[in-house]
Amino acid sequence: MSGHWGIIVSDQWLQNQFTQVELRSLKAHFMSMRRESGRLTIGDLASKMSRLKVVGENLSEEERASYIQDLYQNTDDDVDFELFLKVYLKLQSFASSRIGSSPKNSTAFLKAATTTLLHTISDSEKASYVAHINNYLAEDEFLKRYLPIDPSTNDLFEIAKDGVLLCKLINVAVPGTIDERAINTKRLLNPWERNENHTLCLNSAKAIGCTVVNIGTQDFVEGRRHLVLGLISQIIKIQLLADLNLKKTPQLVELIGDSKDMEELMSLPPEKILLRWMNFHLKKAGYKKTVTNFSSDVKDAEAYAHLLNVLAPEYTNPSTLAVKNPFERAKLVLEHADKMGCKRYLTARDIVEGSPNLNLAFVAHIFQLRNGLSTQTKRMSLLETLPYDTQDSREERAFRLWMNSLGNSTYINNVFEDLRNGWVLLETLDKVSPGIVNWKIANKPPIKMLFKKVENCNQVVKIGKQLKFSLVNIAGNDIVQGNKKLILAYLWQLMRCNILQLLKNLRFHSHGKEINDADILQWANSKVSSTGSQIHMDSFKDKSLADGIFFLELLSSVQPRAVNWGLVTKGVTDEEEKMNATYIISIARKLGCSIFLLPEDITEVNQKMILTLTASIMYWFLKHPDVERTAGTPDCDTVSSSTLDDSSSDSSLEENGNM
Repeated sequence: MSGHWGIIVSDQWLQNQFTQVELRSLKAHFMSMRRESGRLTIGDLASKMSRLKVVGENLSEEERASYIQDLYQNTDDDVDFELFLKVYLKLQSFASSRIGSSPKNSTAFLKAATTTLLHTISDSEKASYVAHINNYLAEDEFLKRYLPIDPSTNDLFEIAKDGVLLCKLINVAVPGTIDERAINTKRLLNPWERNENHTLCLNSAKAIGCTVVNIGTQDFVEGRRHLVLGLISQIIKIQLLADLNLKKTPQLVELIGDSKDMEELMSLPPEKILLRWMNFHLKKAGYKKTVTNFSSDVKDAEAYAHLLNVLAPEYTNPSTLAVKNPFERAKLVLEHADKMGCKRYLTARDIVEGSPNLNLAFVAHIFQLRNGLSTQTKRMSLLETLPYDTQDSREERAFRLWMNSLGNSTYINNVFEDLRNGWVLLETLDKVSPGIVNWKIANKPPIKMLFKKVENCNQVVKIGKQLKFSLVNIAGNDIVQGNKKLILAYLWQLMRCNILQLLKNLRFHSHGKEINDADILQWANSKVSSTGSQIHMDSFKDKSLADGIFFLELLSSVQPRAVNWGLVTKGVTDEEEKMNATYIISIARKLGCSIFLLPEDITEVNQKMILTLTASIMYWFLKHPDVERTAGTPDCDTVSSSTLDDSSSDSSLEENGNM
C-alpha cells in the first residue's frame, strides 16, 4: 500500500487496520476538519468526530470528550493524520462497549463484530481466541493435527477456510447444535464440500444467536480476517455467557430482592447480568464505584482486585491495591486469577487499555469458574414462582432468533421485554412486507412516554389485521404490557406470513396466487412420492413424523446427495428419533435453509415448527429451479428462511435469503 496510488501511513500497524478506500475517506474527513479552523487539536476531536460513522452515531459529544481526556492530558496539542486514526480506533472500541449499555442495542458484541465500518484486527483478541480454540478443541480427532495454532501467524484464518473449525467451535459453544455427521471432514475438500461446510456454519451460527448479515461463504474462502475473527468472537462469547441465566445458574437469584426484581433480571441480556453480579460482589468488598462497562470502568484494575479478593481470598496479595501504577496492579490481578485456575483471556495491557471484548471474556470466565453465589439463600423459593413452559420457551427462542437474523437495529434478548415498545416489530413487519409501515407516525427509541409505545403497538396490531392475522381481542397495549400468550400468537402469524409471502413471490411457480399450508403439505408429499417412497404426511401434526424418516426422504428428493442413508437410524427408540432429528436440521442448514427449530420440535411434532421446516425446504427447492439434482453436483448458494437480506458481503457469491 505505498507509492502513487496509496495513502502513506508510517505506522505499519495502523496501515493494516484500514483499506485504502477507508483511508481516503478518513483522510478527506481529517482535511475538512483541519480546514475549518486552520488547525486541529485533540480538544477539537470530540465535536468534529460527530460526523463519523460508529463513533458519531453511538457516542455523545460528552462521552467522546471524557474518553479523549482520559487518553490525552494536553488537549491543546495538534493532531496529525496518524494521531487522528489512533483516536478514531480507540473511540470505535469504546463505542462498542457503550452500545452494550444502551437500551437501543443491548448486546453490542453480537452486532458490532460483523457490521463495523473498519476492518480492524486486534492482535490481542486474535491471540485470546486462538488460546480458547487450542484449549477447547485440542482433543478433537480431526483438528488435533492442526492444533495448537500459533497466534503470531495467520494460521487461524487458513485453518478456518474449510469450515470445519468453525462448525466444531459452534458445538463447543452450544453443544449439539450441529450433527457432526453432516460436516465434510475429508483431509482435502473440493470447493463444493467446503462451501457446504460454510453454509452449515453460517446457518448454525444464526441458530445460536450470532448476527451474520455481513458475511458469506466467499469471505471464508478469501480469508477475510476481520469477518472471520468477528464471527469467532461472537461464538466464543455466546459460550462464555451461556450460564448467565436463572435456568442454568439458579444461584443468580441471590442478586434479587423480590419477584419484581426477578422479572427484571430475567429480561436482562447476559452481559448486563454479569455486570450486576460483579457489582453485587464489589459492594460486599466495600468498593465504592459502580462498574457500568467492561472498558473504562475496569482499566485501573481496582475493581478486579476487589472482585478476586472476595471470590478467592486465599490468594489475596496485599500489594495489589497498594501499588499506584495501574499496569502493575493489572499484572498482580492476573497472577491472582492464574492461582484460581482462570484461563488467560487478556494481558495486563489489555486491561489498562480497556479492551471491552477481552475484559468481558475475562469476567465471564471468572463467573464460570467461581461465581461466589449461594444456594442457601431464602430467595431460592422465588424460583418456584417462575412461569416456565417448555413449549412456550422453545417458541420464544425460535421467534427471537428468527427476528435477530433479519438484522434489525436492536438485538432481541427476550421477546416479551424487548418488543414492548413496538419498534422492532415495526421493523420486522417492514422487512416481511416492505412499505407496509407508516414510519411518519412511528416513534423511534428510546421511548420514555408510555402512550408513544402504545401508538407503535397499535400500528403493529393494525398492520396485523391488514395482513389478515387472527387478532381477536388483541390491542396495542397488550404488547406494551408484555402479554406472553398474545405476543407468541402474533409472532407465529408474522413468521408464517413471511414464509407464505416468500413462496408467493416465486411467481414462476405460484403465478402470483396465494400459497397456503395445504399447498406446502401437498408439495412435500408429492416430492417424497416422486422418489418411489410410500411415506406420507397427513398433516403438520402427524405423529408419524417423529421418527424423522419423512423429512430425510424430502431432503433426499430435493437434493439426492444431501442425505447419507448409512447414517440414518430406524427411528424406533427415543434416542434414534433424536439422532435423526438432529441430522435433519444440520442437513437442511447445510443445504441452505436457515431454520430455528430444535430436535425436540421434530420428535414431539410441534405443528408450527414442522410447517416452518417444510416450507423452508420448499422455498430452497423452488428458489433453485436450475440446480442439477444429481449426486456430485452441489449447490453453493445459501438460502435462509428469513426476509431477503441485501447486506451480505460484496465478495459473497450467495443470496442470503431469509424466511
